[in-house]
Amino acid sequence: MKTYRLTLHEASEISLKAATLDEISHQLPQGVYTTFRTYAHGTRVLGLQLHLDRLYQPAKAQGIQPEISEQDLRRFLLQTCTMLENEARVRLTLSLTDSPGAVFATIQPFTPLGADVYQQGVRVISAETSRSSPRLKSTAFIESSAEMRKLVTGDVFEVLLRRDERVLEGMTSNFYAVQRGVLVTSRYGILLGVTRRTLIRLARKAGLEIEYRPPELDEPFDEAFLTSSSRGVVPIVAIDGKAVADGQPGQWTKKLMAAYNAYVEKNAELIFA
Repeated sequence: MKTYRLTLHEASEISLKAATLDEISHQLPQGVYTTFRTYAHGTRVLGLQLHLDRLYQPAKAQGIQPEISEQDLRRFLLQTCTMLENEARVRLTLSLTDSPGAVFATIQPFTPLGADVYQQGVRVISAETSRSSPRLKSTAFIESSAEMRKLVTGDVFEVLLRRDERVLEGMTSNFYAVQRGVLVTSRYGILLGVTRRTLIRLARKAGLEIEYRPPELDEPFDEAFLTSSSRGVVPIVAIDGKAVADGQPGQWTKKLMAAYNAYVEKNAELIFA
């Protein structure tokens, strides 16, 4: 895993001791960030422009000039990611406080989840908390949720954020429930994930109705799953120790998982053209 500070003229590797991307973020100036994985031997990313918008639009709104342009950042990503033997996982950070406009890129080899995760599903827990600025993917949330992130261990795959017993999203993902042919997911109080946008389009195409509201934890879910840029569609089979339906990945989830994988293969965006 390597971290670079990027400017118009150079990419300078900086020495940081860390085992995870979050540990890297703790050592960088606070700001906005985005995380994604590459496809096609490091040449493509699903929704790359949306990921870059997460950095450059907040900077523009605050009158901050990033130290590297979007085009030069794309050029750096292509050059760096294609040098890896396998695909890359990337976290980009743009500082809005100390050193405003500084841009950092952390690149690590991408390790996909095991097939058993998608075939058997995962167990999650919930916590009564939410983002203070849900439309902004801020590194401040990484800091504030540090203790909660320690709960993701053993057979706990993710922590769901809830408000008044209603599920908003995952700590690092978006959340969905399926009830009698209706996909239920919150529209407000959440970070609008890049994968979420694609998933909702695929769900409509597959015949699911969409109901925008945070599902209540005590509702009987037929199915549940989460999405993120690095993990795709992941079935949830238990929440807070209680099985979702029969405790197996549901048919809609499996259908959307296959549709998403096919969509990515066809539509992932070239990093630099």
